[in-house]
Amino acid sequence: MRRFTSAGKSNQSRTRLPDAKTRCSPFPFYTELTMSTVFKRVLLKLSGEALAAGQGFGVDVTRVHQIAGEIGDVHELGVQIAIVVGGGNFFRGVAEQARDMDRVSADHMGMLATMINALALQDALEKRNVHTRVMSAIEMNQVAEPFIRRRALRHLEKERVVIFGSGTGNPYFSTDTAASLRAMEIKADVILKATKVDGIYDADPFLVKDATMFQQITYMEILKRGLKVMDTTAISLCKDNNLPMIIFNLNTHGNIRRVITGEKVGSLVCA
Repeated sequence: MRRFTSAGKSNQSRTRLPDAKTRCSPFPFYTELTMSTVFKRVLLKLSGEALAAGQGFGVDVTRVHQIAGEIGDVHELGVQIAIVVGGGNFFRGVAEQARDMDRVSADHMGMLATMINALALQDALEKRNVHTRVMSAIEMNQVAEPFIRRRALRHLEKERVVIFGSGTGNPYFSTDTAASLRAMEIKADVILKATKVDGIYDADPFLVKDATMFQQITYMEILKRGLKVMDTTAISLCKDNNLPMIIFNLNTHGNIRRVITGEKVGSLVCA
């Protein structure tokens, strides 16, 4: 049976408590708080569709400013924030629209789409007086800095938000893989994958009324169940490097702050 990862209203699905196979090692996300935030440095993964706000194509300016407002609120807590943004609201190299195209050319178009979103998000953040730097894996010096790891770390130390565009800069790799790679390079405490879903489900709750949501699950269990959380390359990178990830619903206002301050929001994934 094919597995899905999809959103659903909390009152339409029941939450599954972790069993012995999916129980993660102790993690601050589930501990009693003794400080305002539980993470010092995070990598936030945003999909391109999140910036389109249901339009399916393009950037919804109102929605971008809403997301920037939530990021700004978290930034004020002193958290160092890096962001990887997708480009699916403009072009997706593996989508139907690219069926007759060379895969490398299609992926390069997708990388350019991520830069449009990165610049839109930068503009919205700086209108809120949040200093932001866009770094691109493909050189385009007129609009963004080239990605240099030490420079990115310095920006974060200077309390600037860093937005990574152009994915990994290589075809055949998704922005999920880019998020995993950049998170490890900057030594992020966690990946926060913001989606339209409440967490990780064992079936699509839009189709299966009693779909169950995992509060905690391991990367190996995700691979075994075939859950559509991230692509397998990204999951393998996180698993091999013991990098935790939290999947949560971006459409619920304030969820980014709730996750940062340690509330039990979404699903925790660890090795």
